[in-house]
Amino acid sequence: MLMTKETSALEKARASYAPKLPGILKKGIRNIAVKNGKVAKPPADAAKIKEIFPLTFGSAILKLAKGAGPENLRAINLGVVLSGGQAPGGHNVITGIFDGIKDVHPDSRLYGFKGGPKGIFTEKYIELTADFVNPYRNTGGFDMIGSGRDKIEKPEQLEACKNVCQKLALDALVIIGGDDSNTNAAVLAEYFVKENVRTCVIGVPKTIDGDLKNEVIETSFGYDTASKVYSELIGNICRDSKSAKKYWHFIKLMGRSASHITLECALQTHPNIVIIGEEVKAKNMTLQQIVESIAEVVKKRSEEGKNFGVCLVPEGLIEFIPEVRILISELNKILADHAAYFNTIRTFTDQQEFINQKLSKDSSYVFSSLPAHIQQELLAVRDSHGNLQVSRIETEKLLIEQVSEMLAEWKVEGKFKGKFSPLAHFFGYEGRCAPPSNFDADYTYALGRTAVVLAAFGKTGCIVAVQNLSAPAAKWKAGGVPLTSLMNIEERKGKPTPVIKKALVQLDGAPFKAFAAQREQWTLNDDYVYPGPIQYFGKADVSDVPTKTIVLERAK
Repeated sequence: MLMTKETSALEKARASYAPKLPGILKKGIRNIAVKNGKVAKPPADAAKIKEIFPLTFGSAILKLAKGAGPENLRAINLGVVLSGGQAPGGHNVITGIFDGIKDVHPDSRLYGFKGGPKGIFTEKYIELTADFVNPYRNTGGFDMIGSGRDKIEKPEQLEACKNVCQKLALDALVIIGGDDSNTNAAVLAEYFVKENVRTCVIGVPKTIDGDLKNEVIETSFGYDTASKVYSELIGNICRDSKSAKKYWHFIKLMGRSASHITLECALQTHPNIVIIGEEVKAKNMTLQQIVESIAEVVKKRSEEGKNFGVCLVPEGLIEFIPEVRILISELNKILADHAAYFNTIRTFTDQQEFINQKLSKDSSYVFSSLPAHIQQELLAVRDSHGNLQVSRIETEKLLIEQVSEMLAEWKVEGKFKGKFSPLAHFFGYEGRCAPPSNFDADYTYALGRTAVVLAAFGKTGCIVAVQNLSAPAAKWKAGGVPLTSLMNIEERKGKPTPVIKKALVQLDGAPFKAFAAQREQWTLNDDYVYPGPIQYFGKADVSDVPTKTIVLERAK
């Protein structure tokens, strides 16, 4: 007997939500032109990037405008793949692509590669039909076709991708992912041009971390929803902290390489302490200085009878601390150069001994001074891109341990007379698959529809850009930007590698300045704000409002 899948009341209501479109995309493919703007080049390492991507380097920024559509409109075939970690709105990118290709021609076909990039070179795909796609409209998650973190870089993988794209007669392959995934897209686009493969490669900016952006790409999708999910939880904890008056909550938030989520959540909730990794790096703050600054706030609040508070910590903080950053860089090289041997070492004690022999004197001291559980986490297996998996580093617990030790010393010295009862939280996976906010539902759908227009005009090696996002959706602008213009050269697995440059929190930017102007007031005063859950219905100033970061960055 077949069982009917039960759906929640919200799922049923959201199924009928029609994402709002930018005005240009309402005109239909036959009334849209793609115009070239200025030639876009990377701000650094341009010569090296050009050497690696000679055929796709130096393309123009693309803008959608009113005009004649593509000549000889016919049915087109597109492939789509989800790459990397989940982000709210991924399904709407795909439904936007599906609706877009049907606008081009009703006989157009869409293929979804299963399980991420590996699905392309292993030829694991499914044709996405209306019956298959429709239940996923406005839903969170990547479960429609799944995702993965495999890279496409080996000659045999590139060749296999070429073969499957030719077999399916794909006019375009759309890669939905973050900076590493879109670097992959650039590599594939260059290879396809070199091999005279007709398939265009188009990227879509995805990451809840918010670090894939620039002047043209105003934000990555999922950031809005995730920030709002975390802010609801932080607001709840702030209220609990103020109610119970006995706990200090240390909350680690997603953000492997940048502190955008931590900053946005701070602007939305006004916690007592906020650590911004980029500020730590700029001020060259040691771990000891960070711990002391937190302990000082705990002490000052206790003197006012407030033995409670909330501290936000970015996931990637540990890589911003100067001495730890140097340590991690050395560890990455050691683990890359001696991977085979290191994997044979069975006991942690033996691993410690081997690592300390390879580290510089200063890094060996830093490594040895860290708690054993942090040392083990620093030696954990890197991801497929060679990155330390910082979500597994319990930085919030490290800070709790060290602040506790410092306050205990101060208590013996008579400098601290309060109480310190800390609790640790990590908000990460809670936000990655939430039902997309109205902003993300609209934004991702527009990204998908724009990708189809770029594909119909034969544009390759670009990433979709939808702009003017602080305005209502009808006033958004759409286009694309060359992937090579976003790149720089970084060291990966001990080797210089072209990658899309991560956008970090700018300390002279409007969002950080707004935070810096208020944080002293938040420290001692309980100036908490309680955002509550994401609103999907009702007044636009409640349900459609974008992040404070976007509003502040795009303020005229």
